[in-house]
Amino acid sequence: MTKPVVAIVGRPNVGKSTIFNRIVGERVAIVEDMPGVTRDRIYSKGEWLNREFNLIDTGGIELGDEPLLVQMRAQAELAIKEADVIIFIVNGREGITGADQEVAKLLFRSDKPVVLGVNKIDNPDMQEELYEFYSLGMDTPYPISGSHGLGLGDLLDDVIKHFPDEEEDPYDEDTIRISLIGRPNVGKSSIVNAMLGEERVIVSNIPGTTRDAIDTPFTQDDQDYVLIDTAGMRKRGKVYEATEKYSVLRSLKAIERSNVVLVVINAEEGLIEQDKKIAGYAHEAGRAVVIVVNKWDAVAKDDKTMKNFETKLREELLFLTYAPILFVSAKTKQRLHTVLPMVKKVSENHHLRVPTNVLNDMIMDAVAMNPTPTDKGKRLKINYVTQVAVEPPTFVFFVNEPELMHFSYERFLENRLRATFDFEGTPIKIFARKKNA
Repeated sequence: MTKPVVAIVGRPNVGKSTIFNRIVGERVAIVEDMPGVTRDRIYSKGEWLNREFNLIDTGGIELGDEPLLVQMRAQAELAIKEADVIIFIVNGREGITGADQEVAKLLFRSDKPVVLGVNKIDNPDMQEELYEFYSLGMDTPYPISGSHGLGLGDLLDDVIKHFPDEEEDPYDEDTIRISLIGRPNVGKSSIVNAMLGEERVIVSNIPGTTRDAIDTPFTQDDQDYVLIDTAGMRKRGKVYEATEKYSVLRSLKAIERSNVVLVVINAEEGLIEQDKKIAGYAHEAGRAVVIVVNKWDAVAKDDKTMKNFETKLREELLFLTYAPILFVSAKTKQRLHTVLPMVKKVSENHHLRVPTNVLNDMIMDAVAMNPTPTDKGKRLKINYVTQVAVEPPTFVFFVNEPELMHFSYERFLENRLRATFDFEGTPIKIFARKKNA
């Protein structure tokens, strides 16, 4: 189900990013320290009282050379459009500024729930500074300190009270949900239209649970699918055209509702940084992934062009080595017939469960081929392996000392799992746990 979206808004230098990092904790750091994973994040997952949500740091949305006030207003407008709840941060030591009042007016007109956090209130003696902020017209101002983590609990208690009710999933569990993500103008809508054989995106218009997504259910070869298309959006003016980062916010919600994500890349332009960022979110969400290179008909080719393009993609997207690459043209329908069979295959791999006895036999064979590593005279011993989840396949290795499971050996084990059981198109998670005595 789609998680609620919370946005942090406020003028510069009020501590938005510090509070963002406090709320998401260690989650803001990408777990896999691999080349090709971009690090400048405006989004991460947060959790409070067992309620998960997506958190946006609007301070990370830059609009080139625009003046500061224009940027600030644009960031607030983005938050208003995308968020279910807005955290409005002001600086308690500086009092209310004209910029604070500008942001407050925008938020007040939005009709979205707004929770006011007065930052940099580091000690009880400063509580009197709060009264001034009632004049902004918000409900209770919460005294907080991002740098010390004070008061955030009360603020988040209020935030989660405003979360929308969880919606029922309208599709049964055998339906494969497919989202198409990518930068604007890579041809997502064209692929949807061509796959459906229709001149329009909407076949049966079921509003998605995400704003601005169009769900298109259809059946092929007795398999039910839903296409979650985020491409056919209304134009929203210069603010949204000016920031490539906005396409990330659009993609996040579609990814969450998907089983399989089609990462669409424009063959004429090749891979750019924004493509890597969007693909990284699909990977981190643990979804099955297929890379679709569209507009292949428009590329001048010889017998090495496809191979060279694929090699470059693999070098740039090292965290997606498992994802198949399809070269298609929505315009000419070249190789478009290969997309759905691949979607079905990677979805099956995403759900694949390996019997425990088969899994352990395979791991023991792998260890015999490449013995476990040693560190300071101690050797890693794998006692037992079990698969604890699917979507994505997740394996727990019970070992004598988890810290002896080096990254390189974990990668070797993952490669052996992939070679034995396929797993094309799906990430695999591996955890080492200490075996109880």
